[in-house]
Amino acid sequence: MCYYAGLSALPITRFLAPMGYDAVWIDWEHTSCNVETMTSMVHEAIFMSQGRTIPWVRVPGHDHAAIGYALDAGASIVIPQVETVEEAKHVLSSAKFGTKQRGTRSAPPFRLIPFLTDTPYDPSRDVHKCLNDQAAIMIQIESAEGVRNLDAILTECPDIDVVWFGTLDCRVSMNLEAKMGGMGADEPEWLEISKLFFDTIDKHDKPYAGFAFCAPPYGSPEKLREAAKRMSLITMSADVLHLGAMAQDLMTAKEAVGPVGQKNGTNGKE
Repeated sequence: MCYYAGLSALPITRFLAPMGYDAVWIDWEHTSCNVETMTSMVHEAIFMSQGRTIPWVRVPGHDHAAIGYALDAGASIVIPQVETVEEAKHVLSSAKFGTKQRGTRSAPPFRLIPFLTDTPYDPSRDVHKCLNDQAAIMIQIESAEGVRNLDAILTECPDIDVVWFGTLDCRVSMNLEAKMGGMGADEPEWLEISKLFFDTIDKHDKPYAGFAFCAPPYGSPEKLREAAKRMSLITMSADVLHLGAMAQDLMTAKEAVGPVGQKNGTNGKE
């Protein structure tokens, strides 16, 4: 169970971390912040949850440096808009040390403290080989082209750990109404591309991730239970949704108080 951190706000990360979520999705793609803020959010999520909450960072594109920053912070990574085998290979190369997947990730000389935090979890291998396996790599398939190329991507890039079906972006790219990523959608071309996506991840036995909210207006417990039959990582809540609900609180309060109670400076007098 994962929550979506749509705001680059360290106090919110610190507030939510002790709640016991399995993971947090830090959206560095759509809520800009500097590297230090992203790194601090990752560290706070880990520290304040006592290691319970795994941080994922959606990086802003396929940039080699951004991928390295997120991995050096200690996060697993989410790569948006993967459409081709070549893009997937570039991502894996940026995320790996050594010859595995032609790794080009730079080994940070002092990110790990010698003889203190550079101890590999498997003493039969060196620390960089262990690090290759510690951070997970999730790709987002967010277009019809990406879905059609997914079989080739997973065949050529077996080190991809998780696949996210970005239904909102995919529908927009197909010139279909967004419908919050396909809620109730029944267009033939959409049903066809959705079936191809799921058939492909089943063929490769790859974990699938996505949104499945547990409460209205975007979900329900029943929809969450249905999603859990397929999803390995379920993003089922979001800071922005709960903050957005404050607008409804304001409307309810105004209706309850009425126009007289909203006048300033009258101290309740007519």
